[in-house]
Formats: sequence, structure tokens, C-alpha cells
Amino acid sequence: RDEGIFDHNPFLVIADYLARNGIATLRYDDRGVGLSTGTFKGSTTKDFAQDAEAGIVYLRKSKLFGSVGILGHSEGGLIAFMLGAEKTVDFIVSMAGPALQGDSIIAEQTNAMLRYYGKPANQTVAKVHEAIVNGPKDAWQDYFINCDPTPYIRQITVPLMAINGSKDHQVLPDSNLKKIEALQKSGNKKNLIKEYPGLNHLFQHCENGMGDEYWKIEETISPEVLSDIAAWIHRL
Repeated sequence: RDEGIFDHNPFLVIADYLARNGIATLRYDDRGVGLSTGTFKGSTTKDFAQDAEAGIVYLRKSKLFGSVGILGHSEGGLIAFMLGAEKTVDFIVSMAGPALQGDSIIAEQTNAMLRYYGKPANQTVAKVHEAIVNGPKDAWQDYFINCDPTPYIRQITVPLMAINGSKDHQVLPDSNLKKIEALQKSGNKKNLIKEYPGLNHLFQHCENGMGDEYWKIEETISPEVLSDIAAWIHRL
């Protein structure tokens, strides 16, 4: 429920900040973790989207909230797009949510790493599929590489906040944010699509943005991102 990554708990920090700014949140553990039922192994992004939807239904039934939205990070951003397309939520905050199909995301990630280490960026979508076909079977991976967020993003009409860090090497902002912006050209007028200079995939201020740097950074999430999320929600 805290999205624990090394010694960081981004969702705990976000929930705490939002609570201090008058915005309630519901966090839940992954399938099979803590008090959550179900089995994590063999589940796909679609299954996780159903889990998130169950949380939305729970909040709606409570009748405690006039407006219910979803905040997701990375794959969670994709899930937010899915639920937004179904008109399940009133607003969406997608933090580094992918707009490209999963196989392209993996190819871009690999090429970003190769470039960083001074090697030829020669990964292709075809090579991604070849590696997966020849590797061990994995239901999540098979679903993800073939999942295209395009139709979901295009169908979203509720307010959308989509953000990325400029040094994100896992969901690259140049390709993903631009595609979201293009697909939402006629979207909600309250949309906010923003790239933050100098932030990595976790929205930390960083040096190079690579994954092996995450644990070295004291900051869990940049204050400007927290402030922008709360301010945007309050403007809705």
C-alpha cells in the first residue's frame, strides 16, 4: 500500500501530504499481501485494474465523498487510464503512466540504459517479442507487452493530470507525454500535462535518473509534485 521501493514509501508520503491538504485517500495492499485476498502470481494489469475498481466501488458505496478519483504510478497510471475510459472515476492523476504499448515501453527502457552506458541503442520491439517468446512464460508480461493504452487515453473525458520527470528512463517523457497530449487534444479543459525538469521515474530530484540511483537519494518525492497534485485536485 505504500509502494515500498528500497527505503522509500512514495504512496505513504503522497497520502500524508494529501490528508494534510484536506484530500482523503484509500490505499490497499497488492493481491495476497497483508489482509488482501487473491493470488498475485499469474495476475495481469487487467486484474489489477479490477482490484482498483473494487476500491472505487467501495468509496462510492460509502457515500462519504462527492468526487472520487484515482492516482496511479507507472503501471498504476495505465490502470488509471483504463478506469478513466470506463467513466469509473471523476478524475485521474497519472504519474509516469505509459502511453505506448508495453513492447515499445520495454524497448525504450532498454535503449535508454544502453545509451547511458555508452552502448549502441539497438533494442527493437521485434527483439523484445523474441526474448519473451524464448523465455519463461509469464501471464503479466504477455498481457503487458500487448497492451496498448491508446484507446483508453483517447476515450477519457474526465479531468486528467499526467506528469513525468525529464530524467525518467523507464517511461520516457518525450514519447509518452507527447502521445497523451495528442490523444487528449480535445480532452477536458481542466487537464494538466506536465514534465518536471530533473526528476526521475519516482519523481525524485536526481543526477542521472537511472534505477540504481533511487536508493541513494534521500528525497522520496519532490515537493513541487506533491503541491501540484493537491492544488490541481482542489481546482476541480
